[in-house]
Amino acid sequence: MAIQRRTLTGSTLVILGVLFVAVVLLSNVLLRGARVDLTQNNLYTLSDGTRNVLTKLDEPIHLYLYYSDKATQNLPMLRTYYQRVRELLEEMAARADGKLQLTVIDPLPFSEDEDTAASYGLQAVPISQAGEKAYFGLAGTNSTDGVAIIPFFNPDKETFLEYDVAKLIHDLTTTKKPAVGFISSLSMAAGFNPETRQMKEPWAAYQELSQLFDVRQLNAAALKSIDKDINVVVLVHPKDLPEDALYALDQFVLRGGHLMVFVDPHAEQDESGADPQNPQSAMLADKSSDLGTLFKAWGVEYAPDKVLLDRTHALQVSFAPNTPPTRHPAMLGFTKQNLSPDDVITANLDTVNISTAGYFELSKDATAKLVPIIQSSNQSMSTPVDQIKFMADPSALMSNFKPTGSLFVVAGRLEGTFKTAFPDRKEEGHLAQSKDSNAILLFADTDVLSDRLWAQVNNFFGQKMVNAFANNGDLFINAVDNLSGDSDLISIRGRATSRRPFTKVEEIKRSADDRFRSKEQELQQELSETERKLTQLQTAKGQDQAMVLSSEQKIELDKFLKRKVEVRKELREVRRKLDEDIEKLGTRLKVFNILLIPIVLTIGALAFAAWRRKRPQVA
Repeated sequence: MAIQRRTLTGSTLVILGVLFVAVVLLSNVLLRGARVDLTQNNLYTLSDGTRNVLTKLDEPIHLYLYYSDKATQNLPMLRTYYQRVRELLEEMAARADGKLQLTVIDPLPFSEDEDTAASYGLQAVPISQAGEKAYFGLAGTNSTDGVAIIPFFNPDKETFLEYDVAKLIHDLTTTKKPAVGFISSLSMAAGFNPETRQMKEPWAAYQELSQLFDVRQLNAAALKSIDKDINVVVLVHPKDLPEDALYALDQFVLRGGHLMVFVDPHAEQDESGADPQNPQSAMLADKSSDLGTLFKAWGVEYAPDKVLLDRTHALQVSFAPNTPPTRHPAMLGFTKQNLSPDDVITANLDTVNISTAGYFELSKDATAKLVPIIQSSNQSMSTPVDQIKFMADPSALMSNFKPTGSLFVVAGRLEGTFKTAFPDRKEEGHLAQSKDSNAILLFADTDVLSDRLWAQVNNFFGQKMVNAFANNGDLFINAVDNLSGDSDLISIRGRATSRRPFTKVEEIKRSADDRFRSKEQELQQELSETERKLTQLQTAKGQDQAMVLSSEQKIELDKFLKRKVEVRKELREVRRKLDEDIEKLGTRLKVFNILLIPIVLTIGALAFAAWRRKRPQVA
């Protein structure tokens, strides 16, 4: 019986081994390409927008990932990010049904690969004091010799890695500049100035827009419809638009067109009422703009007679010649803390300046969602525009300041499905509601586009040089660039990063640093006190004994030196304790990661063996 049981056990093991090999081989064939993303934020799962961009590829796209593998051997952070980039590109290639081909290249110094990387425009970044450089960029080409690049993958931009790569692929599928319709009651383009009788330069923001896009000026007075090949319409300072123009914008949005709106309760560049013979007329003129009919249909509330004040972000300005700068709560400088880190438009901006801006809210019956891009601090309030218009001194705004504690949305992304503002119109092709979700970008300021808030424009040997001191121009171009992509590209949001900081280790370091700094300060205070006492003793001595230490000085000096040795010893102990705590934590993590699973399996196997032994034997 025992021999028969051993034979059966051996046969069972052989059969199990064969089955295991067969399952592995079958899984390699049947489950090729199948993946399971178990990361917390689905880090390795492509968004629907990216999948759609890949699905729409109708011609092969070649991607060349240049990474200096050997040169970055001692840069673990960059190597980790390289793995993240490569895995994303491989995932995209796997999902593109053969239309996306990835090649990874290590451009060694003085090689043809390095020359090719440079010819694409990829950026070689210094990584050592010896001048060693490394490439970590992406070049994409299409069948018509079109090229698009990401010069260098900055780990700080990991949040938008998927968007940047998807945009590069999308750009390679388009052969011409995106068309942008432009409507503005402000004189932003170049033209003839009747007052000076000279040609006027365009605003720097408008000039950059013209260089990057196919800008088409739309005549609001005669606008009946918007061409279907226009992807984006930029509407700046709309004042008294005819109903036909409003209807054209309404239908443009409902059929999926992307709209960017700049309104303002007090546009400082509005030249309404300008009359050299009557300076008062310009001051009394209405310089506000609104899009009331469409705002109401979209569920947006905006007050064209209210200006936002924010004392936290008030800029220092000189209101009159020969006067000291004073804080102006209606001229605001927003920094990273107030710019959305989750929106591709503002994620990499540092500073945006605005002036006499308004704000947006949603109405109670709104169905759309207003996602803030720029919003005020809680030290904000609104004030009637007339108080700004006739203000002689901005410090008066501060004296009556009463913050509401609320955050005001200065710029936002309005997302949802929209209904028409003209339900009674029945033109051919009239849409009563948008079929799909859309996004409209809203800005409650037009001065944000003016040169004076973000750029100094100089003439350098006939060339117009723009020196930016704020990111207003980047904000404008980013917004148009984002909207000029198709809806799939716009829907790609920032993703979580793959970096997982050792928060416990950082906590231990911070705690130890605090103690270390406290000891250092203690030593410094004792040193200062000792020097003070030594100086007092020195001044009490006679001129002939100035160079000789008195007994009191020797005692104080010895006491200080002794205490200095003690404090240094304590400092070393703090450092040693820091290393010891981190080492203990590391040991615990190693034990957990390396030994826990084998221990659990061993205990399980022993428990199973004990259960088998106690089970009644069948004769």
